[in-house]
Amino acid sequence: MDASGRGHTAAGARRGGFRAERAADGRYRWQLKAPNGRVVAITPAAFESAGEAERGFDGLRAGADELTARITHVRDGIGWVWVIPGSRNLPEVRSSRAYERYATCQNAFRRFVVLLSKQPPRELHEPAGPLRRTDGR
Repeated sequence: MDASGRGHTAAGARRGGFRAERAADGRYRWQLKAPNGRVVAITPAAFESAGEAERGFDGLRAGADELTARITHVRDGIGWVWVIPGSRNLPEVRSSRAYERYATCQNAFRRFVVLLSKQPPRELHEPAGPLRRTDGR
């Protein structure tokens, strides 16, 4: 957790990098920030824990070279967003904002893939299970 108690930030990732945060409904989502601090991509609040969000991010990071996006026009407003579809065609991750031009949106997705592939693997922490004595008591 960070100092505000609202999120989990990777060490040294104050301005850029991965961040898992708790949504208002109690579920978790992750976001990826560029080195300048701008949020590049976000996920829906679909994870039960920060650890699950980290595992989802790491799975996407591991396959960054194979990612393809669907670029679509926003429903209410002007612009384009990129979306990486997940299971059942629901968004796995999407751009954090709409882009005025289609080509700018394409370039933003390419920059996301480069940024994602540069992220270090997550140190995945499994929740501690119940302690069991080894002496049979």
